[in-house]
Amino acid sequence: MRLRLPNEIVSSVLAATTAFIGGNALNLPVWGIFIGWAATFLAGGPRRDTLRRLWPTMAAGSTFALVIVLLDGALKPASGALAQDAVLAVIILVVNTALMYAGRTRVLGLIPGMFLGFASYFATVFGGFGFAPQNPWAAWVSVLVCNALGPVFALVAHALAARGSATDEAATAASSGSTAPQH
Repeated sequence: MRLRLPNEIVSSVLAATTAFIGGNALNLPVWGIFIGWAATFLAGGPRRDTLRRLWPTMAAGSTFALVIVLLDGALKPASGALAQDAVLAVIILVVNTALMYAGRTRVLGLIPGMFLGFASYFATVFGGFGFAPQNPWAAWVSVLVCNALGPVFALVAHALAARGSATDEAATAASSGSTAPQH
């Protein structure tokens, strides 16, 4: 009989390892891992087809966000808060429209994944996280790495975690209002 650990233990141990990724030494955006981890289960669980859909969309979302930050820095008027906001609004309108149209492609069809990458990037760059805080490119690389690690954490947790009995899974699903096993 193969020993399998409870999901609560496996997931907690994996979550604790993020202290070394986002702690003082590396300053990486660990929430990107948790966003990718949760997105994996929201998109269908840690399966090959889910990961093929999720990884490129989160990376694309972060890239579109990087474009917004770079364009804003290059095109921001020297004075006037209203003028700065107007320029930013036009940049967001154009880039976000491009993001949404990109979602019509097969590779980037999981649009929520793009928005998760988009939000992860903005939280990283404006929060001062990444291996070189306030550097848009460093924030981009940092969030790409962390968003990519999220599904890996989901795969590891899923592979190591014990499956409860059918009765245990049914009780968990009933208490959460879900019909799917909780991970």
